[in-house]
Amino acid sequence: MVGFRLFPPPAARFGGRLGPGAMLDRPFRYPRKVQNDEPDYSIVVPAYNEAELLPAMLVALRAAMASVPLRGELVVVDNNSTDRTAALAREEADRVVFEPVNQISRARNAGARAARGPLLVFVDADTRIPPSTLDAALSALRGGQVVGGGSVVAIDFGSNRVAWRLLRLWNRLSTRGRLAAGSFVFCRKDAFEAVGGFSEAVYASEELWLSRALRRWGRPRGLEFVVLEGEPVHSSGRKGEWYGAPTLVATALLFLVFPFLVRSKRFCWLWYRRPGDRRTPDLPLAVRRATRRPSELHLPSPPSGPTDSRSVLGRDRAKR
Repeated sequence: MVGFRLFPPPAARFGGRLGPGAMLDRPFRYPRKVQNDEPDYSIVVPAYNEAELLPAMLVALRAAMASVPLRGELVVVDNNSTDRTAALAREEADRVVFEPVNQISRARNAGARAARGPLLVFVDADTRIPPSTLDAALSALRGGQVVGGGSVVAIDFGSNRVAWRLLRLWNRLSTRGRLAAGSFVFCRKDAFEAVGGFSEAVYASEELWLSRALRRWGRPRGLEFVVLEGEPVHSSGRKGEWYGAPTLVATALLFLVFPFLVRSKRFCWLWYRRPGDRRTPDLPLAVRRATRRPSELHLPSPPSGPTDSRSVLGRDRAKR
């Protein structure tokens, strides 16, 4: 792992370094879209084929923003979707940005470049943010002692005990290790740009690398990276429904043993493939075989005629 560089130079993605803008002395509610004035914060939502969940998610996000006494901006990044994600996003977002390369970190970085607020909040398209959690995150950033952070996560896994245990384990590791979950990350924009944003060298776990980079940047400046333990953010358990707990556990163990595989999109297929997606050439061969439907398997036809062992043995000898 010596010489293993995950973070390209910040200048490769951000032209300049912007400091935090001036905050308003008298807070006020701003529930509508931003038009002319500079926002106090920006929320970035990366979205790839999220037409099913995005509309309701954006409405809930607007409600949370309306409860915060600050002026907010909502930016949705269409990450090369093939459905109506972009059209639906334009109905509620202040701006919609297009990122042609299908990569989570690139989509988040594209949204950060378009954002005008000095404070950044990244929210996944399948995640709901309680108003109290959004307010706590913004208050922490405006307090002058926090560089960024995340929150504990709540996911409804139904009766899947394995998934529930994994979630409890993650929340424990997140709070103790000060690591943000990708579904909800907040930080100062100047710090985000100084560390180069989300690493575009990886296709998964980019929020973990960002958490570590922000901690390093904030430490000499007396700024902490925090994980909020109040009301959790709520994310969908759709990956568990799509692929099952065994696949999730196997994928997690694979990256724990071979962490360098996060640099390969083929091995990060879990974050980029949807049920029914026929675009599978970029998946590892073992994964493609394991996810095939029975109708897609090319099995040899059974031999015609007698099927006893003597007749089969006789045909094999004749071929030789």
